[in-house]
Amino acid sequence: MSDFTSGFWSGWVIVLTLGSILACGLLLWAMTTKPKAKGEQVGTTGHVWDEDLAEWNNPLPNWWRWLFYITIVFSLAYLWFYPGLGSFKGSAGWTSIGQYQAEVKKANETYGPLYQKYLDMPVPEVAKDAQAREMGQRLYLTYCMQCHGSDARGARGFPNLADNDWQWGGDPEQIKVSIAQGRNGVMPPGMAQGDQVKAVANYVMSLSGEAHDASLAAAGKQNFENVCGACHMPDGKGNPAIGAPNLTDKIWLYGRRPTLEASIMETINNGRGGVMPAWEGKLDDAKIHLLTAYVWGLSHGGGK
Repeated sequence: MSDFTSGFWSGWVIVLTLGSILACGLLLWAMTTKPKAKGEQVGTTGHVWDEDLAEWNNPLPNWWRWLFYITIVFSLAYLWFYPGLGSFKGSAGWTSIGQYQAEVKKANETYGPLYQKYLDMPVPEVAKDAQAREMGQRLYLTYCMQCHGSDARGARGFPNLADNDWQWGGDPEQIKVSIAQGRNGVMPPGMAQGDQVKAVANYVMSLSGEAHDASLAAAGKQNFENVCGACHMPDGKGNPAIGAPNLTDKIWLYGRRPTLEASIMETINNGRGGVMPAWEGKLDDAKIHLLTAYVWGLSHGGGK
């Protein structure tokens, strides 16, 4: 409730909340009939079915009626101690963020020494540790699987982390930088025009031995070396320093939809943009270290 821009809305919530509780109490009181004298028959509500099936206006049992009243009293007591009435914070001073911080502090005190132990170890050594791999896997399944998949094999536009093919470099330090600082990969559009688009696409396919049109590939070679080679290098093997992928390894981040040629032409015409979010600040150094070890271990036999 701390984001109210004026006192009006806080007051409105207070009135609405307390008014609703009061209305519930009044409704309960209004619907309660006084019991008749002993032996005296109560009246009906006026509802009759099948000629003689009447609804009698008997009062609620006392235990049930007082249970409703107790819930009303409980709600008022709750709103006094805890937040719920507009910007009123409650007399107990409880906040959800305060509880979260207390739980995090307790967890850090309990697991901090274990995290520190792994933080002091080299990534390949951490990757060999079975307990560290389990911890890294849980971190991965919490923060990474939404894009890279639960098996870390990625999807269209999201890299496979288990195949030892790395757009930004696959050594532990580069993986750690990718996790901590994020990555922003951009393939600019319009790097070829007209008929050259198909020619360059066929030349790219020829680099990895994919089926291609040899005459088109020959026509696209010069354009590739003059323009595309600035990032992907003249031999097409890429440049991890700037995230330019290797085009000679038959691994295609954006797949073969509907065909490989069509997919490459789409990339040349429209460009591509891939963003890996930065986790520094959201995860501490020890968790990033464990994640690095887990990811590195995926393509290195679990560190073996």
